[in-house]
Amino acid sequence: MVIRKSELLWSVIDQHHRLSELISDAPDVKEVPLRRDVRSLGKILGDTLAEQVSPEFLNTVEQLRTSMVTRREQESSGADTSDLVIDSKRSVAEMSLDDAHRIAKAFAIYFELINLAEANHRKRRKRAKQVSGNRVYLPGSFAGTLQRMKTAGISREAIIEALRKIEVVPVFTAHPTEVSRRTVLYKRHRIGERLQALDSLPLTAQAVREHQEFIASEIATLWQTDEVRRQQPTVRDEIKMGLDLYPACLIGVVPDLYREFEEALLDVYGRVPEIPNVIRFGSWIGGDRDGNPNVTPASTREALQMARQVILNHYIMATRELMRTISSSRRQIGVSEELVGATTSYVQRVPLRKQPWGPEDEVYRAFLARMQERLMLALEQSQGEQAYSNVEEFVADLKLIRKSLLENHGERLAKMIVNPLIRKAECFGFHLHTLDVRQHARVHMQAFNEITKATQSLRTPSGSTLELMQTLRTIAELKREFPADSIAQYVISGATSASDVTQLLRLAELNGITVKASEHDPGLMPVPLFESIEDLRACPEHCRELWLTAEYQPFLDSWGRNQEVMLGYSDSNKDGGMFTSTWEIYKAHRDLHAIADECGVKLRLFHGRGGTVGRGGGPTHRAIVAQPVGAFSGKLRITEQGEVLNWKYSDPLLAEWNLELMVAASLEALVRPGRPIIPVQERTWAAAMEHMSQLAFRFYRTNIAENAELIEYFYQATPVDDLEYARIGSRPSRRSQNGGLESLRAIPWVFGWMQSRHVMPGWFGVGHALEQFASQSTENEELLKQMMSGFYLFEDMVRNVEMGMAKADFGIARMYASLVKDRGISQRVYGMLKEEFERTKTMLLRITGQTRLLETNQVLDRSIRLRNPYVDPLSLIQIELLRRKRAGQDTSDLKFALGATISGISAGLRNTG
Repeated sequence: MVIRKSELLWSVIDQHHRLSELISDAPDVKEVPLRRDVRSLGKILGDTLAEQVSPEFLNTVEQLRTSMVTRREQESSGADTSDLVIDSKRSVAEMSLDDAHRIAKAFAIYFELINLAEANHRKRRKRAKQVSGNRVYLPGSFAGTLQRMKTAGISREAIIEALRKIEVVPVFTAHPTEVSRRTVLYKRHRIGERLQALDSLPLTAQAVREHQEFIASEIATLWQTDEVRRQQPTVRDEIKMGLDLYPACLIGVVPDLYREFEEALLDVYGRVPEIPNVIRFGSWIGGDRDGNPNVTPASTREALQMARQVILNHYIMATRELMRTISSSRRQIGVSEELVGATTSYVQRVPLRKQPWGPEDEVYRAFLARMQERLMLALEQSQGEQAYSNVEEFVADLKLIRKSLLENHGERLAKMIVNPLIRKAECFGFHLHTLDVRQHARVHMQAFNEITKATQSLRTPSGSTLELMQTLRTIAELKREFPADSIAQYVISGATSASDVTQLLRLAELNGITVKASEHDPGLMPVPLFESIEDLRACPEHCRELWLTAEYQPFLDSWGRNQEVMLGYSDSNKDGGMFTSTWEIYKAHRDLHAIADECGVKLRLFHGRGGTVGRGGGPTHRAIVAQPVGAFSGKLRITEQGEVLNWKYSDPLLAEWNLELMVAASLEALVRPGRPIIPVQERTWAAAMEHMSQLAFRFYRTNIAENAELIEYFYQATPVDDLEYARIGSRPSRRSQNGGLESLRAIPWVFGWMQSRHVMPGWFGVGHALEQFASQSTENEELLKQMMSGFYLFEDMVRNVEMGMAKADFGIARMYASLVKDRGISQRVYGMLKEEFERTKTMLLRITGQTRLLETNQVLDRSIRLRNPYVDPLSLIQIELLRRKRAGQDTSDLKFALGATISGISAGLRNTG
């Protein structure tokens, strides 16, 4: 697409005025750049549609969009919008399949562009804060947390001591909620780079034209690209998508993050001690085989191999860059005798496949050339002694260079180019991230029983048992072949007892795995994952039994008395609803820490959170701070799933900010500046939560989990059975094919309700519990308001419910309900859901004192209000396509178009699963 000169959309008339927009804090000014980006991207997309299809097609898109925007505006004023809805539905029903698909694709691309504009604005606002000179720090920032601590009288030394206890590990998983293809993610990145470039001042007309034409060409290729995969992604595809984030953002972000910490300490406390390492990374991609037959021992090996290649290739390039930079000669400056001796030794025993850099007087280059050779040999997994055998050897060589530089006036070189590489090596090692293996407890139990019986009956074990044995033998091999840290945890999903752990231990040792830790091997720690409400309630006692078992003591001792336990947010929500899931996880967290202290165990919790609030999502900083007071060791792991990976970690600035938020929140949760360790009101709050949780649980079980009509409604009023057409992951959507709620994974459960705009898992039962509790006395309602300001857990839950409800639309949900064949079931279930939605909304407004949802969160409110009218046309098209499919028009083209609507709604609603 060629943009004429008169159509420059980001043109600058006054450079000074444009700069003021970029750095202003005034509400009416700071949003101008975002509005300009949204408007300009929308204009380019409109021109693209007219060019690629026709002006008439663009008019059809605009008419549908305008009708839905008008509907929203009129509904907010209480007007009747039935005629608008009827006309829009008729228009969609009359569309050809091609037009329906293309319109869905148009709105999906619009959301891709809006997401990019909002991400760019988040980066813009962070930069604005950095240049403002305003010492009022961003909420949740590391500097803001330090400032509160200093005000509370906490010393710098106490902060460093607390940081030594902190280890935050985001764990990337392949749970299928990322709909976008890898090629689409790449195009997003390229457009995002140009949007950021348009904020670089002074900005010439020529630069505007160049950036704008580039963006227009990328949008045109987006239109010409299949937005939905034609084939299901393989496990290898998922591994590659997860690994893409590291060279693009994360590896380079790590030293920047520590530099940010150092600057914050310098700014607040005036002196910078050495910051301990507080961030590491984990992954499930290629190791999580629970219910996914596509993850094989070969997949796990491939995941480790590919991760190793990513990080060693980075070190090789970084070492080459050091060679370019450190050109110091012994003729000009001194070099430590220690480095000279090490270089002489390397020259004698490490032959180079290429000619060395520079003359022999350039000692640093000679030494680095051999370091690079050793890295390449390690990458090739050479068994010779010349290859680095572990990251500690590599770090020792880097520190030798740093020491020589510091002794010979090279402080700046040491700080700017050597220290960052040391930080990376200490964070990523030679393995990049630790890969967890996960399997369900019942698989272990079946294998254990079969093997026990096989010794007596000589019966051949089942296929699943033989596969498990092969997996365990492969783990033993991989821990010898790769750095021992590559695999250090084995997650047991569906854990229900202490025997789930001991059975795995026996199976692991039977297959050659060294479970106990040793000097250079962390061993293989079993991590029980407690998921259902019943199991969350029982898990503290199960862990007490395990930790006091004589058989388990030697393992605990080898791990330094450390133990990790995982809590499942998704399945507990599906099992018991939002309120009860939140409260039972909190109690399990609190009680596990108490029992760990009793048993002399150092507990680390692994939080299995999803992207949407129905799966434990919501703001990470707030969730970490909402942990039980006094029940946090400083160490935690958190799953980062699906689309969350890309909107948190696909840009360096955003990745750095999200990691900073987690570390700052962990520091605040550990130290609790200005707050007593155990608030005196906690007993009263806990009693209120327990009472409300019981009310919510009974209501949820009766109306949702045990309601056969609800399950029938769900399968017919949502596209849950059609998610496969979006090709969103290698994992099957069900553990088994019996069709019941228990067999359905939590992800499609939430995804289906989100797509159909009910968003039920994010709020159902909360309104009932709040209303029942408040109705018992005026003191109870006052207590709820007090809890909103004093009980972090309650506030976090309410705000997450509020966010979920703001994304729901029961006018649209009613249209999905019309897909249910039995009109009686449709009316009864829809009416029940609508009634509880309105009850929950009423109660949230009462206890928060607001007049509307998200009244106090203007940024999120603006984003949702901007998006909802544009999601509506996609919903209308999806409903129509579902209707056609169920009427017998079950073609590949229709399925592909249906997948496009799923992709578009996901992009519009953001955290969908």
